[in-house]
Amino acid sequence: MNEEQAVLDFFAQPENLPLALAVADQVDNIRMRLNNNFWLATRAGVDELINSHALTWESELTEDRNTENCLVGVYLQPLGGARIYLRPFMEQQLMGDAFRIYCGLMWSTTPTPEQLRLPAVADLRDAMLARGFKNNESFLAWQWTGLYPRRKNFLMQLSEHKDTLLEQVMELWQGLLIEHGAALQTANSALNEQPPLATFSLDQLRTSLKKS
Repeated sequence: MNEEQAVLDFFAQPENLPLALAVADQVDNIRMRLNNNFWLATRAGVDELINSHALTWESELTEDRNTENCLVGVYLQPLGGARIYLRPFMEQQLMGDAFRIYCGLMWSTTPTPEQLRLPAVADLRDAMLARGFKNNESFLAWQWTGLYPRRKNFLMQLSEHKDTLLEQVMELWQGLLIEHGAALQTANSALNEQPPLATFSLDQLRTSLKKS
């Protein structure tokens, strides 16, 4: 019997339940600390990528709304502001009993049908779909990664081979910001060339005409 199994057998004994639960709480804290360190390191890598290519983005951390001091992702905001835009993101999501990381391009607000049909937006969507991304009303493009940030193998790699893990993560960001960067910029420019609320006003007019 190896040492790890002996420890597990010890905690499995009914009389050791209080100690087992205390250890479990401590392990949960360690997982969250490592998880936070991962997202901080990811943000630092993204900032370096932004600066090295003089990109017009700034990074923000995403926090878990239900858990204090728990980081769950990184997303980008365009410099200078915009009415509506597509922003690159990477975030972890609880799926069943495990967290999994996904990434892609998220809408800042719900787009209108006319905005979805803009050629620059449609071209970007088609290019992302061709790369295996999916599409829904909240995301122009999203895709699961093979990263499970709370699992043992991920946390061990983060602790022992952090640079290798972050290289893998940054390849995903490079795809979003460099490979598709020009098309993303074109799409965001096209979205903000549209007259604000013009489509909404037309919809209101159509509704009024139907009622009259």
